[in-house]
Amino acid sequence: MMGAPDEDRLARAVLSHLADPGDLALGALLRRCRPVEIVAALAAGRHPLPGLSQEPRGLLQADAPPGPSEPGEPVGLWEAGGLRDVSRPREARGGRERRDIPGLDPALKRWGARIGQAPTTAQLAEWFQDGLRLICPGDPEWPTQLDALGDASPVALWLRGSADLRFACLQSISIVGARAASAYGSHVGTEMAAALAERGWAVVSGGAFGIDSCAHRGALAADGVTVAVLASGLDYGYPKGHFELFEAIAAQGVLVSEMPPDRRPTRPGFLVRNRVIAALSRGTVVVEAALRSGTFSTAARARDLCRPLMAVPGPVTSAMSAGCHEIIREWGAVLVTGARDVLEHVAPVGEELGGARRGPAVPRDDLDPVTRAVLEAVPSRAGSGPASIAVSAGVDLDTAIRCLGSLAAAGFIERSEKGWRARKNQ
Repeated sequence: MMGAPDEDRLARAVLSHLADPGDLALGALLRRCRPVEIVAALAAGRHPLPGLSQEPRGLLQADAPPGPSEPGEPVGLWEAGGLRDVSRPREARGGRERRDIPGLDPALKRWGARIGQAPTTAQLAEWFQDGLRLICPGDPEWPTQLDALGDASPVALWLRGSADLRFACLQSISIVGARAASAYGSHVGTEMAAALAERGWAVVSGGAFGIDSCAHRGALAADGVTVAVLASGLDYGYPKGHFELFEAIAAQGVLVSEMPPDRRPTRPGFLVRNRVIAALSRGTVVVEAALRSGTFSTAARARDLCRPLMAVPGPVTSAMSAGCHEIIREWGAVLVTGARDVLEHVAPVGEELGGARRGPAVPRDDLDPVTRAVLEAVPSRAGSGPASIAVSAGVDLDTAIRCLGSLAAAGFIERSEKGWRARKNQ
């Protein structure tokens, strides 16, 4: 952000401090009021939707400060570092509109009690100088797929990193899974992320231990873009043990959080954060998950958003794969084993994925059908003569002799005391 941000942007920065992520009451209120009007009402102790049923003046604060002397003209959102009423007078609205937002009045009291946590201009300037940026709906970098969350869409996002978030998420896959990942899950997650990154797809995950970190590291190793959606503020950077990983992600991708930069994570915050991971990407892959796992919330969000949901199978004896098997069996998730499977499910129709699926090539794949039939007729232990081989292969004797010569020259067969026999490992 350069220069003085507009007042709605500043108001969204304030609201990110006052409201919990995914607050449906705030999302519904933002459809009816500008952010600056909501903040002004909170600062003044007024209801942002005045209606037929009047609340006492002190609904939000014991002694509400007076409004601006010229209520028809907006003034600065901050004055001497403090919040000030900036709203224009709005036409009186009926109580019916207010009742259309469930839980609004309790939410206003909750936000009003936190008004002292609003950042000062000095705090905002310090965060911006440290390389953080704030993006809001309507900004060029705002990923429009977040609109699918409706009223639960983030009020704003704090970012750090070199990548453009909107551009990165145009072609992205979320890879998520258990924190206590097994060696199998870690290998699959790392290899899948690297393969997707090599094909130009951004990898989205949550920056946690286990599968999340494997996904980020795999994308970084392939010189790809990765997006980490954190449950803490970006300055707090949880988990602390991933400081170096977060620095690498910022240098090559982007760190994302809807929490204020200095805010520590909360237990419910991890689950609420998962909706952003699911919404940012074209599809979600669950690599490993136990039956009781927070990863289920990401999978459920992807399913509810009608985004492709995929899961990696694991050993039936592994508790860490039981959740993946449950998602495949009960939720209809697509079974995937690698990046190719993922892209077949999410890539646009007609996109070239590399031809038909085949197993590893072996030398006999290059043989013509007749020569291959002769080779199949050659015994692997006791030898056999050309006439017997010709009968078994269904060819004439001359053809059998010609094919046996070429097979011997290529090292497929060898002579024995009783005739021709196949060489081992052919």
